[in-house]
Amino acid sequence: MAPTVDVNQQTAADMTAARSRTSINVQTVRNYLYGGQKVWDLHERLEKILVQEPLFEKQHKVFLGRKDQYIRAAAIVNRLDELRRFHGWSAEEYSTASSILSELMSILLHDVAFQPVFLGQGSPALMENYWDLVYEKGIQGCYMQTELGHGTNVARLETTSTYIPETQEFEIHSPSLTSTKWWSGALGKSATHGIVQAKLILPDGKDMGPHLFFVQLRSLEDHKPLPRIIVGDIGPKAGGGSAAQDQGFARFDHVRIPRAHMFSKFAEVTTEGNYIQPPHAKLSYGGAGWAIAKAATVAIRYTTVRRQGELDAKGLERQVLMYPSTYYRLLPILSRAFVFVELGRYTTKALSVMLEQLANRDTSLLGEMHTMLCGLKVFVTTHGVTDIETARRSMGGHGYSAFSGLGQLYVDYLPATTYEGDNFVLDGQVVRAATKLCKAVLSSTSAITDLPIPSAYLRLLSTNSAAPPQVAASTWHDVPSIVLLLEWRAALMVKNFTQTGDVDANINQRLAKAVTEAFIAVQVGQMINNTNALPSEDAKAVGCLYKLYLLTTAESALVDLLSVGLIRQTGTSDPTQDLRLAIKALCIEILPNAIGLTDAFGFSDWSLNSALGVFDGRVYEALWERVQQEPMNKDEVTPAYIPYIRPLLQRGQAAAAQKKLKSKL
Repeated sequence: MAPTVDVNQQTAADMTAARSRTSINVQTVRNYLYGGQKVWDLHERLEKILVQEPLFEKQHKVFLGRKDQYIRAAAIVNRLDELRRFHGWSAEEYSTASSILSELMSILLHDVAFQPVFLGQGSPALMENYWDLVYEKGIQGCYMQTELGHGTNVARLETTSTYIPETQEFEIHSPSLTSTKWWSGALGKSATHGIVQAKLILPDGKDMGPHLFFVQLRSLEDHKPLPRIIVGDIGPKAGGGSAAQDQGFARFDHVRIPRAHMFSKFAEVTTEGNYIQPPHAKLSYGGAGWAIAKAATVAIRYTTVRRQGELDAKGLERQVLMYPSTYYRLLPILSRAFVFVELGRYTTKALSVMLEQLANRDTSLLGEMHTMLCGLKVFVTTHGVTDIETARRSMGGHGYSAFSGLGQLYVDYLPATTYEGDNFVLDGQVVRAATKLCKAVLSSTSAITDLPIPSAYLRLLSTNSAAPPQVAASTWHDVPSIVLLLEWRAALMVKNFTQTGDVDANINQRLAKAVTEAFIAVQVGQMINNTNALPSEDAKAVGCLYKLYLLTTAESALVDLLSVGLIRQTGTSDPTQDLRLAIKALCIEILPNAIGLTDAFGFSDWSLNSALGVFDGRVYEALWERVQQEPMNKDEVTPAYIPYIRPLLQRGQAAAAQKKLKSKL
């Protein structure tokens, strides 16, 4: 007979026991994830300020309608700016505080989409006239590219900007319904100005393609739309996601702007209407890991304290995380969170290098960076959506409650797969770049020396390269062998496609995935080498996560590996079974440190905003407390009873009584 236990007390005991089993120093691994103690100290200092603000309380947000969520978001941005000025925050401190808040607010796009364009492409005259207003948020900006009829294909946008030499103005115009600007964050109700992507039309009628223009949208006196501009909100999004954001639409009816309002640091139209070509034709085009980390933290904490089903050695129901079907789903998500956080740091550094070169009009890295970012955007956001939902489902029925926090995290993250370029379209751009480089390598061995880092896998196609490896059981226990295998997979797939041109319906997705996974695998191999800087136990635990990432990546690539002949059936040995057993063994090795590794993300209960992911493990108490906040529970008898429920019951009772009476006759 199973012992009688207080289930709620047991959850706290289970969490305490799980933390006692961890062999890592949580603080050391946390500093590794954040990039140093100094960065964490900044994070902690700012969060202590933010949690004191009643406006930033998160628990009641789930009960708000869309309009109230938008108003709350506007109030938060206003208060955040007040705090910035009161505390004298630097740009880094303000950015960190915004990130800690983790609120989806369109107005913050001013900082991440509007302000950087000014810095990167604003002419000296535009900067002189507007930069102080932009920086001090005296105007609020948005970025307007997507149209009702076109999104990713920027070259086919319909909005026009025609230069009028007589008045030295541009005329912004929406020539059709489908040219209506659509989906722009903060455009619906907040922004006063917009950066408009439009086709530049010269006085002779020549179309110079898409360029950027600075356009005032609303009055700075009363916030009303300016004449000849129709602007509004596009309405609610699927699943109630991004409720606080005011994605908007805008139409322009021959709106005039000064010539100086073209972003002309790199491309310019003279007063006479002559066009000065930018140094590179693509120049004007120019935190998933933490979202996945939140999902992994909540799900692993909850499944650690949730007991269900079979009895363990102590006669208690088994912890859900201990079931292979659970840890096989959740630990790879944890591994991807670690990889993507570190990969984000690598990408930020690479972008900084490119921006420094662009400032000197050096565009040599632009093509390489564009291809790499396309591949990473597709890969990371696709996994982000899948991983958050997988984590939610691993928690069973309670995971569907809004109080779990993962439902909202999912619907808010979901549009990442389509905004800033639909993933299926971006795949094609990755493939085009890969095949172009592959042709160069196949035609000239000297091309190998010029391969960009993301395309280094193509070196394997050199006639001087060793033959592809033969996969054996030992392969899955050797990191360099796994990395090389994933590089070979990408190289052979790209080569086969380049030479044969065989096209199936999913070719772009498979090739782009292989190419991106090869690049990431090389980076993960380097991440594993870099763990040597950590104490031995911490290095071992983090290294196991990185290795799990490589193994599960190889598992997801089995069809490709078999297709290109990198895995062959020899005798009675099954290399795919060896791979799956290696994954299971690694998961079992990671399990004792699962809670410690999620603690290393540094999420407070305030930040997670999840009843099922509370630090102390008392999930049932937390869930009960949240339910008591439900506004419907304030009325002992629902207002719907008298007008609707009571008549329904009375009719049913009368009909039942009538039937009973008839049966007695």
